[in-house]
Amino acid sequence: MSFWTYMLHCRGGAFYVGHTDNLQRRVGEHESGLIPGFTADKRPVVLVWSEEFPTRIEALASERRIKGWSRAKKMALIRGDWPRISALAKGKSGASTSSARTAQG
Repeated sequence: MSFWTYMLHCRGGAFYVGHTDNLQRRVGEHESGLIPGFTADKRPVVLVWSEEFPTRIEALASERRIKGWSRAKKMALIRGDWPRISALAKGKSGASTSSARTAQG
């Protein structure tokens, strides 16, 4: 079984990061408003990034790590800009001081 960490771009420009064992179903649930919470009133949502993992533990760890990232670092991840991600990490200019939350922008 595969697990996924994913990022949605929401109405208003915010990002939502989550994990699931069925990416297509979960994105559909967000798009239709079936999941109460952050994305329910921020539709439409668009899947902008995802990564597959062999275990739920790894997918959850990835979700938690990305939730702590700055907006600039998340945007670099979406673009696949690994040099920028590395620079933001080294410079701490991309570090977020917010706690791990379900949605960050």
